[in-house]
Amino acid sequence: MSVVLLLLLPVIAAALVLLPFRKLWAPAVTIASSLVILVLAARIAWQASQGESVTSVLGTGFFKWINVDSLSALILLLIAFVSTTAAIYSAGYMAHGDYSSWRLRIYYVNFNAFVFSMLAIPVLSEPTLVWIAVALTTLTSALIVSFENTRDALEAAWKYVVLSLMGAGMALFGFLLLFAAFEASGSTAAFTWNDLGNAAPGMPPVLLMTAFLFILIGLGTKTGLVPMHAWLPDAHSQAPSPVCALLSGIETSVILYVIMRLFPIMRAVPGSHAATWAIVLGLISVGTAAFLLLQVNDYKRMFAFSTVEHMGIILTAIGLGASNANYGALEQVVSHSVTKSFCFFAAGAVLLAVETRQIASVRGLIRRSPAAGAALVFGGLAIAGAPPLAVFLSEFSIMKAGLAEGSYAVIGLLSFFILIAFFGVMMQINRMVFSAGNTESAGVASGVSSRPGKKFHLPFSCRLALAISGAPVILLGFYIPPPMQDLLAHATAILTK
Repeated sequence: MSVVLLLLLPVIAAALVLLPFRKLWAPAVTIASSLVILVLAARIAWQASQGESVTSVLGTGFFKWINVDSLSALILLLIAFVSTTAAIYSAGYMAHGDYSSWRLRIYYVNFNAFVFSMLAIPVLSEPTLVWIAVALTTLTSALIVSFENTRDALEAAWKYVVLSLMGAGMALFGFLLLFAAFEASGSTAAFTWNDLGNAAPGMPPVLLMTAFLFILIGLGTKTGLVPMHAWLPDAHSQAPSPVCALLSGIETSVILYVIMRLFPIMRAVPGSHAATWAIVLGLISVGTAAFLLLQVNDYKRMFAFSTVEHMGIILTAIGLGASNANYGALEQVVSHSVTKSFCFFAAGAVLLAVETRQIASVRGLIRRSPAAGAALVFGGLAIAGAPPLAVFLSEFSIMKAGLAEGSYAVIGLLSFFILIAFFGVMMQINRMVFSAGNTESAGVASGVSSRPGKKFHLPFSCRLALAISGAPVILLGFYIPPPMQDLLAHATAILTK
């Protein structure tokens, strides 16, 4: 029942924020809903860490397709955590804009609807229903990508919708082929992730491989894998910063989770070459993003390209196939989610302080806003993989696993690209934070009225969100709590079987 309640809460919150109360009503309802979702998700994750599968107690109609195992519980926990910090951050960030009460209510309606669509993906066990939830994430998030209503924001939203829905069409065809392969196996079980794995040895290999490629390319468009990534930097630079934290921090990982579900199925079919496709596409994504980071001119686009890099790293690790590599991949999913959300909160703090997204226009940030400058440096070091922070630990786990398997060429290329990306990110951030010169207020589509030359003080809710999201970035670099280790171990077993 807790899973059903978890799905209902954002829907209820979306309805409640429409009530015409004071401006504080909508953010308060959203934060309260997010906190309850986080508690429920943590409870479900705890059960999953003990090896339990959580199903709907209703067990009829739509609800019979609800099932949460360790892998989906991990993703559910990350969605809840990032959406909670994004809701807290939104309270101060959106209050700084010159928005009417009605526009703010619309923002929070779409925010909660987007959270609902993401929560539905890991709790559903029927692939075609998962596809519907994936398509719903596009529709709900597009409305907040275009929230600023500028030419660039509308163009980014249209590009996002068109490319994502084209990918969704390919993925749908892939799922239809997957169903045809499942039917051809003669299985009489339900069409779920678990039963697909059981029926995989009896499926026609050509049909199964074709389905995999269509789903990989289709959902890879949504995840931002190269060369289907063209929409991602635009959408993630134009959306409000708390929405960017959701898009980059967790939505891409949620879609990649769906792709991950296919690998246990493909491993049951000899000669499927799914791992080779994953490694090639992953390395292309990491390499392309790494070199684009050297020439990026917008710091929000910089973090968006970093997301492309991290999705490639995770996919490469999954392609390696070993249990340790899968464990490292899931560690990377966790570290990416908490770190990338922090990075976009830091980017939002910079935007509030200087009112421009252009890297060349930001100089001496540490003097203009010490809090924003410090957050940006910490976020840059964390997402680039500096020790001893969370991303470093997960990337080190992947490298170690790859070397143990003898994949020296793959790990060599991966290490080289990660080094290039590290240099690209830190070079840009160093210029912004420590270079001589003063940043002049540019007034770029943020609704903020700041005065050049005076220090900017970040709103309390933004500082609170930065502190909450930054804590696991540090903690997970030193220590993974035993319940999280158990959850990762059980999730790894699902990927490796």
